[in-house]
Amino acid sequence: MEPKIIYARQECTVSVLLSEGGEIKKLADMNLVDDFLAYSLTTHKRYGEEASRFILECILQRKIGHLTIVPQKVWHGEEPKGHGVRLDVYLDEEDGEIFDMEPDNNGGADSVAALPRRVRFYHAKIDAGNLTAGDDYSTLRNVVVIFIATYDPFGRKRMVYTIKNRCVEEPDLPYEDGAWTIFLYTKGTKGEPAEELKQLARYMEHSTAENAQSAGLARLHEMVAKVKSDREVGLAYMKACEIEKRIRTEGKAEDILLLLAAKGEIEPRLERVITAQTDTEKLNQWLLLAAGSASVEEFQAKL
Repeated sequence: MEPKIIYARQECTVSVLLSEGGEIKKLADMNLVDDFLAYSLTTHKRYGEEASRFILECILQRKIGHLTIVPQKVWHGEEPKGHGVRLDVYLDEEDGEIFDMEPDNNGGADSVAALPRRVRFYHAKIDAGNLTAGDDYSTLRNVVVIFIATYDPFGRKRMVYTIKNRCVEEPDLPYEDGAWTIFLYTKGTKGEPAEELKQLARYMEHSTAENAQSAGLARLHEMVAKVKSDREVGLAYMKACEIEKRIRTEGKAEDILLLLAAKGEIEPRLERVITAQTDTEKLNQWLLLAAGSASVEEFQAKL
């Protein structure tokens, strides 16, 4: 069967490059729950299929056939407040299922609450690209969306949550629409996941040699290390970091201008000075200065 190229998008903030302290992470310090590293590994021309197959086999506990890795383009937004980057990777199993793996570090309350609708959106976009005009609905491929999260999405302490549609009135009624979702909580304790899955979950969150206990994980770690040292990956990361820095400075400059606009008229020359500034520390100082100034004139005099 000819693998179909699926087009869909996920928008996530470029701040996936940031550490908890707000600083940009080093590529060498990244784990497989970080979007950039996961994307770079699964799309790597040499290691992508092997690494993806190993991860899927650990999660699904079955053999995975030949995979076609379908990366989507990376798009960087131009607006500081609406920036985004598409880091989509679809794994198309020959004569099998379509997989969408989503590493997720964002455990904020709003993000967690929106997860079910986010999953619904992903399934809809994949299905829309998988059914061409004139095709019968019976040809729709099975789609498995897999979230690998460092937080507990449902608060039940399970390592694996498997979500499928069912009939509310008759829970035992067979209803198979080919769409299901797996939430893998890396620190989950409930349930009886296979030992290799528990080891994989630990390694995904902390991708170190010490956590690569099995032969399979040792091989995965070897591939991760090779990807981290890959020149093309390094250059792509440097570019992403530069964009992140630009977005952060543009965002701070915009915040300063918004604060000042509420205090009076901003002269074009002052606006140019603020928007041209690239020193994040200085922009932070100016932001505090703008917040504490009673007028634009006061801000300009202190500046």
